[in-house]
Amino acid sequence: MPSMNFSRELTVSADPATCWTVLTDVPQLVEWVSIVDEAKEIALLEKYTAVLMDRLGPFKLRADLDIAVSEVDPGRRIRVRAAGEDRQVSSRIGIDATLTLEARAESSGGGTDVRIDGSYEVVGKVATLGSGMIKQKAAKILDEFTIHAAAALGPA
Repeated sequence: MPSMNFSRELTVSADPATCWTVLTDVPQLVEWVSIVDEAKEIALLEKYTAVLMDRLGPFKLRADLDIAVSEVDPGRRIRVRAAGEDRQVSSRIGIDATLTLEARAESSGGGTDVRIDGSYEVVGKVATLGSGMIKQKAAKILDEFTIHAAAALGPA
């Protein structure tokens, strides 16, 4: 059962309010992550659905995700939990992630420090591929997200 903690940090030139607006725009975020599609807002900053589609080794994965925002400190912090299952390949995925924004002092150039922390767990047939392949895929997804975030929010 591959599970892993993750953490990414980036410094951007945008102020925290701009970062918050961009990083809570779900339709835009879906475009940043190649394996997520069909995001739907059920309740703003509370509940969403999306579809995770990918190929991992011999498995073609399609999991409907239920996404719940469990903590919101507007302009500073948001915690999101997503869970879904692909019944075709008998696999489940769970993700718990927190996004934190912190204004940088003007004396250090201003902008915002953006931090993403969390964990994920994959169980079922897909997990039999081993944690190495799943960790590589997770790292690629995080890289996609941070590259797009840096481009949208401006390099520090």
